[in-house]
Amino acid sequence: MNAITALRPDTDRKRFAYGHITVDPVTPTIGAEISGIDLRQPITPEIAADIQKALHDWRVVFFRDQDISNDQLKAFGRAFGPLTPAHPISEGLEDHPEIWERTVDEYRTRRERNTSLPPGREPPRDYKGWHIDITFVANPNRYSILHGVEIPPYGGDTLFTNLIAAYEGLSAPIRTLIDGLQAVHRTTDYDGGNRGPRKDGRSTGPFVALHPLVRIHPETGEKLLFLNPGTISHIVGLKEPESKALLDLLFYEATRPEYQVRFHWRPKSLVVWDNQAVAHAGPIDYAQFDLPRAVRRITVAGELTRGAEGFVSRQLEGELFNVLG
Repeated sequence: MNAITALRPDTDRKRFAYGHITVDPVTPTIGAEISGIDLRQPITPEIAADIQKALHDWRVVFFRDQDISNDQLKAFGRAFGPLTPAHPISEGLEDHPEIWERTVDEYRTRRERNTSLPPGREPPRDYKGWHIDITFVANPNRYSILHGVEIPPYGGDTLFTNLIAAYEGLSAPIRTLIDGLQAVHRTTDYDGGNRGPRKDGRSTGPFVALHPLVRIHPETGEKLLFLNPGTISHIVGLKEPESKALLDLLFYEATRPEYQVRFHWRPKSLVVWDNQAVAHAGPIDYAQFDLPRAVRRITVAGELTRGAEGFVSRQLEGELFNVLG
């Protein structure tokens, strides 16, 4: 039992009540802003437990005006668990292998190459790059933390959607249908397939994982729609037209506006989302502006995904997303 688990409020504690932080919801379904915390200072286990509780209540939380260094960013992430390498495919910063820096030019180049979906999958209508982080491994990361280091005065917003609410919004027959299904998640080429060997010796793929279509949240026990249009190639056991039709239906349901929150970045903003329960898309308007934009991401290690009917995810190709040694 880690320090956060030991301090986590018990299930009888009133939801949305916090002892050490100020939390202001953004929508009734998803998203809240946390204020009164300076992340340049180490956070206590009590504050970390409250932030984690806010994540379970609101799925994604936002901090403003956090002028922090790379070391302070990593220290904040480690309050919630061990950190992973920056990415299974791409390496991190030279002096900070846990940190993945993304610029708007990289988003634009990757999507112009049409390499954002697995082979054989057409993008759903209104795709906009929706995804869950790193589901082509059997143990995708637990939390994602994104810090804005170069933010334009307008544009570059990020959307988040609540996959627990999306599952609960499905009709009972559809929930029964999908509870026992599994889907194959595959890597895509983040750099057009021109990957050399990694400096850390890790594999560059390909990566393929088999996941349940409905996941049990490992900390809250809730069911959620584990849907990643960015990596899913097909649903196992269905004919190709059936798989495509069902995935398109579920994607439409997962991205309904009432399950979403839109975050407008400002310089030094920091976002934490529960990658076990949230899909996101961003920057959604990269094609409409030429201003510079750069963000840095770290990820907290996760565990094997467990399905509604007990299925545990399996790695079919490639290695698991192991923490840094």
